[in-house]
Parts: sequence; structure tokens; C-alpha cells
Amino acid sequence: MTKKIPWWEPRVGPEEYELIKQVLDSNYINDGTVTRQFERLLAERTGAKHAVAVTSGTAALYLALLAVGVGPGHEVVVPDLTFIATANAARATGATVVLADIDPRTLCLDPDAFERAISGRTRAVIPVHVSGRGAAMADILRIAQTHGIAVIEDAAEAFVSRRGGKALGTFGIAGCLSFSPNKSITTGQGGAVLTDDDAVHTRLRELKDQGRATTGTGGDDAHPAFGLNFKLTNLQSAVGVAQLARLDERLDRQRRIYGAYAGALAGVPGVTLPGFDLSGGETPLWTDVVVERRDDLDRSLREREMDCRRFWHPIHTQLPYQASDDAFPNATRIGPKALWLPSAFTLDDADVAAVSGAIRSFYSR
Repeated sequence: MTKKIPWWEPRVGPEEYELIKQVLDSNYINDGTVTRQFERLLAERTGAKHAVAVTSGTAALYLALLAVGVGPGHEVVVPDLTFIATANAARATGATVVLADIDPRTLCLDPDAFERAISGRTRAVIPVHVSGRGAAMADILRIAQTHGIAVIEDAAEAFVSRRGGKALGTFGIAGCLSFSPNKSITTGQGGAVLTDDDAVHTRLRELKDQGRATTGTGGDDAHPAFGLNFKLTNLQSAVGVAQLARLDERLDRQRRIYGAYAGALAGVPGVTLPGFDLSGGETPLWTDVVVERRDDLDRSLREREMDCRRFWHPIHTQLPYQASDDAFPNATRIGPKALWLPSAFTLDDADVAAVSGAIRSFYSR
């Protein structure tokens, strides 16, 4: 039987079971001291002043936008090639989503396209760090500062990936993380907002807990601001704390997997790796490629029990955001060619070599 090579798979072990048991034994399974511990560890790992744990990466984006004042009548610039959650979070605030094209080299937001998308109503921009590869933050921050626009980073795929020694997600006024099952660490579902801004931090606390900046009783509490319930529980946070203890070895493995692919696929006609600046601190979450005949390659690899994941459809092709291809030539051209190769940190060298060999064989035919 052919061994199945997964695109991604989470992994939990006895450490998660033990910490979950401790939470259950405490009989306090709501958002509490374990969640505060998880937040402190996240802040330490990223160098952020504050980390606020919430129910998902989408919730993190939504709350970060609300915390900087985005709402009806405003516009938020979003790259056209990203998971639709980025756009949906902006739309949920009541703002209008304005899509902008990508840089074909990085697959991230093109700063020039961002600048062209700005109007008098633009309140925020959400650069997305695709696969752990940093967007052009220096240019994006410069443009945003000139126009008084808040920068909210979507770092869902870039936890502790760095540029110039600084963690992605800590360049703008807020950065958003995801801990869904296909990330380097997972809490099942969950996310966090990073910020150095004290006022934004307080507003985030209020927004995620019914308007309370500090934990209340659920009874005779003051609720000085509007908020909802986006709390991450101690149970979920216990899983996150245990996962963080193994983060470094996972990140190291992800770097080695990318390096093996990059070496094995160099010079293969029809295959381009956007790449990562490993020496500069970037860490791949997933190894992505831009290839000719992508769908045929994907089917060929799946026939060999090698799972890949095709890139998102450009957002402008999705019904809620439908627009002409003309304004998004790069996303329109590259989206149907982009593919994530098997990238799970659980893969061994033989798995990566087998996938690389299958790709070389496909393009040699």
C-alpha cells in the first residue's frame, strides 16, 4: 500500500492531555488564568506588549478593526488573494471592502495597488503574510502613515515569522494570529490580537467580554462599553500552552522542509517557488509553488497519495465580492497556478523527496 503523505496534520500528545486534565480538575473551564498564561507566552514569543486571546483568527481581525474605530462609512483595503475571512472580518464591521492586487513575486499585497485603492473613506488596510512570507511592510506602513490609515496585519500564517528581527504581526497597530488545526500550533479553533497600544488593548478586552476590560462576575458588573463574547477558554488555552513548548522544533522542521523542496525543484521548468528569506527570519508555515498545469499536477500527486492544497480563488471572483478581472491582473493570473505542497512538520525527508521526485517526473513528461 502506498503511504499517504498529508498536506498538513495537527499533532497532540500527553502534555496536552495533562494540562487539559488540570483545567478539568480545577473546575474552572472558562476564560481564566490559563488563558492569561497563554496570552503572556504569546506576547513573549512575538515581542508584543499585549496579546488578547479570542475565539478565532477571523474574530481577531474583526475585533482589531473595531478596536481602531473601523465601522459603517469606512473602507478597508484587503489583498485580492487571501482567505476570504480577511475580507469577511472587515465587512462584518459595516465597512466596505476594497480589494487590491498582489505582488506576483511574493503573493502578498502590492503596495502600489494599495495606494491606488485609497480614498477619503479608507480607514484601515490588512496586509496578509502569505504562507509565513512577509508583506512589504516598510512601504505599506509609509503609505498608510501618509494617509492616516490603520495597519492591521493578518499574520494567521506567520506566527513568529520575522523580518529584520521583528515578528510579523507587530509592525502595525495590531496583528492577528490563528490557531486553527492547520497552523504550527493549534487550540482547535482560536486566535489572538497582538498590540503595543494600551488603548487598543483595553478596547479589545472590552469587545471580547461584553464591554468589561477586566474579568467580571457575570452579575452586578459595570459594562462601560459595548462588547460581545469572544473569549478563549482555559481548556483551549491549555492545549495552546502545551503546543508552544514544542513550537521551536516544529518551526525548524518547516524550514528544513522548504529548504529540501527548494533544492530539489530548482530549475524544474514550469515550477517557481516564491521563496522565503530564511536568513532574515522568515519561517514557512507551508511551502507554496506557482506552477503550470496546476490542476493536472495536483491530480497526479493525489493519485500517488500526496495531498496538496490549491490556493484560494481570488476574492473578486467570490459572489459576495464579485468584480471584474481587469483590476486584479496578478491575482487573476497567479491564483489558478498557486499550490501548497505537502508541508506538515510531521513529514520526514523521504516524504519530501518522494513529492519532489513526483513533481520532476510530471514535468519531464
